[in-house]
Amino acid sequence: MSQCAHCGGETDARYRFCPWCASPQRRKLVEFFRGADADGRRALRVSRYLPEQRVRFSVWDETGTARAAVSLDDEEAARLSAFLAPPPPPKPGLLDELRTLVRR
Repeated sequence: MSQCAHCGGETDARYRFCPWCASPQRRKLVEFFRGADADGRRALRVSRYLPEQRVRFSVWDETGTARAAVSLDDEEAARLSAFLAPPPPPKPGLLDELRTLVRR
């Protein structure tokens, strides 16, 4: 059993709300991303659960039904973030660096 942070009442970890005061027991941030092209009527919902330190992805169809879901721990979520980040700008070549020095 765990304890509600709001009222101190005993709660079970599976409860989303405290049975005594109705305070939410989980905090999460949610964002929807619309599909592209043929998947335009589908969406990806990404939820970050706090303080559990996990991220959950779910694929929603045009009827509003979740068709698949997967959870990642923070380490895997960080790896995914690095994969999705835009690549760094290319490092200038030696000739470009020399031109920059000459222009100064």
